[in-house]
Amino acid sequence: MITTRRAFIAGTAATAALAAPMLARAASGAVVVIGAGFGGATAARHLKKLDPNVEVVLVEREASIVTCPFSNAVLGGSETMPGITRSLDALKSAGIRIVRGEASGIDPQARSVRLADGSRPAYDRLVVSPGIDLNFAGVRGYSEAAAERMPHAWKAGAQTVLLRRQLEAMPDGGTFIVAPPANPFRCPPGPYERVSMVASYFKANKPRSKILVLDAKDAFPKQGLFQAAWQAEFPGMITWVAGKDGGKVESVDPAAMTVKCGFGTQKGDVVNIIPPQRAGAIVHAAGLTTDSGWCPVDPMTFASTRAANIYVVGDASIAGAMPKSGSSANAQAKAAAAAVLASLAGRPAPSPALINICYSLVTPDYGISVTDVYQVSKGKGITPTPNAGGLSVRAPTDLGERKLEAAYARGWYKNISADTWG
Repeated sequence: MITTRRAFIAGTAATAALAAPMLARAASGAVVVIGAGFGGATAARHLKKLDPNVEVVLVEREASIVTCPFSNAVLGGSETMPGITRSLDALKSAGIRIVRGEASGIDPQARSVRLADGSRPAYDRLVVSPGIDLNFAGVRGYSEAAAERMPHAWKAGAQTVLLRRQLEAMPDGGTFIVAPPANPFRCPPGPYERVSMVASYFKANKPRSKILVLDAKDAFPKQGLFQAAWQAEFPGMITWVAGKDGGKVESVDPAAMTVKCGFGTQKGDVVNIIPPQRAGAIVHAAGLTTDSGWCPVDPMTFASTRAANIYVVGDASIAGAMPKSGSSANAQAKAAAAAVLASLAGRPAPSPALINICYSLVTPDYGISVTDVYQVSKGKGITPTPNAGGLSVRAPTDLGERKLEAAYARGWYKNISADTWG
């Protein structure tokens, strides 16, 4: 897809352009990074890559990272959990000090991070990429305990395995209910890719099964592309109900496996509740959020507007038109890394170049995508660059184009994983 290649080239050129001034005027200092997902690991890796003299400490509670991208392929049976698990070893080999532990607090005045074990690594600059927390109370009757019967699987890992096992155990002819939340939330097209990949699994293994999508929204990303694919690939299997038509979930009963919405109570054999979300708990405790539950940042640098010397990237940040995605987090982290090093060296930050590339799989061999390139200004924040992005063509001349995009999706995942974790 031309727009995708253009965005990729623009992003690569931007990264190279940012590297030049870093190497010319080296910074010094200590940078602590919280979180080793797409945002945090990218920030740590590029800080060290652009200036090897900077001390980089990466705090992460998990031994490895299980990615949300391609977790829907696990649910559909075309990917495995090891296939979406990323090691931190290459980051360690790059000279980044990995601290395995839970970051429980931030002291902006003392410039230190408090860990659960009582240690307090100090920083000159702090990059925070805490991801999301799930607001279980946002759906009446739902809870962390209820998620063991009605999985959210919106943090990849044990919940992904649980939902996959439930789908495998579901009888042919059963009903799978998916309930996406209102905006904003992590990976806006994700629920609809999930519907697609599960439908692909059902088509091959449980062809009499049905999928009911009870949506809090009236529209969703790549809607025309998804719905055209559903009609062509899974006729009669998927029913999507918009919020205006009663799709918004009012309450759930995990014991009965029922969901109450605007047009009555629906029973599912497997129920996937994706609750509302907000930034990870640590930024709330540090006072880095607004009432929205997310972190305001300077769009030029991703510096927090709530505390000095702190930068917030990834899902937790309020990043204008950029969606909460792995691709966005990766791009934001590079911009923040450049801004951090500029700040340490006492010079202005370079203007950021930001992109988002989002692939979705309908089947293992049917892909669709959207690409956006963003412009950044103090006045308008982060906005799409006119005529610089685009969607997959609505009606391809043949399905070979969709197969090619599925291959692009796998290539994107391989490349962004290498760029993030090495």
